[in-house]
Amino acid sequence: MNVLILTGAGISAESGIPTFRDANGLWEGHAVEEVATPQGFARNPDLVHEFYNQRRRALLNPEIQPNAAHVALADFEREHLENGRGDFFLVTQNIDNLHQRAGSQNVLAMHGQLLQVRCLYSEEIFDWTGDLSVDTPHPEDPDNDSMRGCLRPNVVWFGEMPIGLTQIEKAATKADLFIAIGTSGVVYPAAGIVAQTPPHCRRIEVNLDDTPASSAFDETIRGAASVEIPKLLNHFSAM
Repeated sequence: MNVLILTGAGISAESGIPTFRDANGLWEGHAVEEVATPQGFARNPDLVHEFYNQRRRALLNPEIQPNAAHVALADFEREHLENGRGDFFLVTQNIDNLHQRAGSQNVLAMHGQLLQVRCLYSEEIFDWTGDLSVDTPHPEDPDNDSMRGCLRPNVVWFGEMPIGLTQIEKAATKADLFIAIGTSGVVYPAAGIVAQTPPHCRRIEVNLDDTPASSAFDETIRGAASVEIPKLLNHFSAM
């Protein structure tokens, strides 16, 4: 059984990470265009850097830990692969590292990772846990003043291409089980993954509420991921 998992903000919200975007489309009081687009970064890099600095600091707070859903996914993956039951691929829309910290191995962060930065010139990616600013030296050339401020958060902003779309499509087309967890069903291309799965694939949505994509699933489970995912995966482990 080839398993494809898609996770969204709902799974991390239970670990204390805000979803940021409220009913008015604002992220922590900022319009998306101000803090999550290349144009916003070009206009006001100080604002964008501070926005993500705050997110990075919050993620590094010791109180932020993987929850039972993250752990259950990591445990299921390990057992599934060790027993040769098929492929397992986890795609996350989240930019935190909670899946990796829980022990998940086959993870694709399609919207990038908060604890990474990318060079605007070389596209090289670096792990990063500190603050970032327009004066930050380049980690490989710290004495070169012309390279100061050439780093940006390694996150996919609106208007940019998500990471790994070819890998995601390949995994979707051969999936026997697809589970979408805590995702709104409105952000594409992630919302379209369910449509890429084959007719025989069992499609399950786990969310607190109905989403615009709910009708595309064979089953919908309403409840907290930390409660419902361990139960659901235990069921498949026992099969």
